[in-house]
Amino acid sequence: MPLFKQLLSNKKALVGLTLLVLIILIAVFAPFLSEYSPTRRVGRPHQAPSWDHWLGTTRLGHDVFTRLIHGARVSLAVGFGAGLLITIVGTILGILAGYKGGWVDEVINFFTNMVLVVPNLPLLLVLAAFIGQASPLVIAIILGCTSWAWGVRVTRAETLSIRQRDYVKSAEMLGEPSWRIMVFEIFPNLFSIVGINFIGSVIFAVIAEATLGFLGLGDPNSVSWGIMLFNAQNASALSVGAWWDLLSPCFALALLGLSLALLNFAIDEVANPRLRTGGMLKKWTRMVLVGEGKL
Repeated sequence: MPLFKQLLSNKKALVGLTLLVLIILIAVFAPFLSEYSPTRRVGRPHQAPSWDHWLGTTRLGHDVFTRLIHGARVSLAVGFGAGLLITIVGTILGILAGYKGGWVDEVINFFTNMVLVVPNLPLLLVLAAFIGQASPLVIAIILGCTSWAWGVRVTRAETLSIRQRDYVKSAEMLGEPSWRIMVFEIFPNLFSIVGINFIGSVIFAVIAEATLGFLGLGDPNSVSWGIMLFNAQNASALSVGAWWDLLSPCFALALLGLSLALLNFAIDEVANPRLRTGGMLKKWTRMVLVGEGKL
């Protein structure tokens, strides 16, 4: 059964994919879901949720719901953009290191170890502080250029195993070029690893962008969930009882993280059948209860 069909039959994947598609659709159609502008004052400061403002307003009178759905665009763009860049770099370097070996493997491992040694989050903070009010595009590029090492390690390890299989050896004996073997023989067998790497990278990038924005290192003129947290913190939202200003982006981040985590767990289960113990345990328990006449 193809990987996609197996994922569709997995409950975690269905729930995670449904939540993710819903969030993406809300972000795409944000201008049509609210009549307000995310950067203009449309109400009183810290107005409580009402029919006019579903999630209340900020200290500056901005509609929180409008900023939330427009901020999803920036947060998702940074997350998926950085995640895609991290995955591409990690996959290419990992396959090259695992299949080529020799000096290619040594050079890639050298740079991979250098990146792994440097703590990622402090490095991001230093770079963002050095740039000063980094735009979402700059944050995505920084994340992509500093977070690929883990993907290289995992992809390289799996490639070392795949290169010893019969179909790869047969392709080499037939004289196929190395690039064709890596693209058509090795890469298709790394889909699960690449998928897990991509989803994990997106989760990391979204959280990192929110962290940088919350610390005031993002662009204050942009609208993202991290900037919303920064503005709510500066406005002492919880202290004045405006809980909606702070909890709305927190809930959105948690919901997005949940959807991606469920997809990650589902890919793990499909790629590694030994993780599918939950369903087997339920079947075994049911059989025991039926045998004992309790069902």
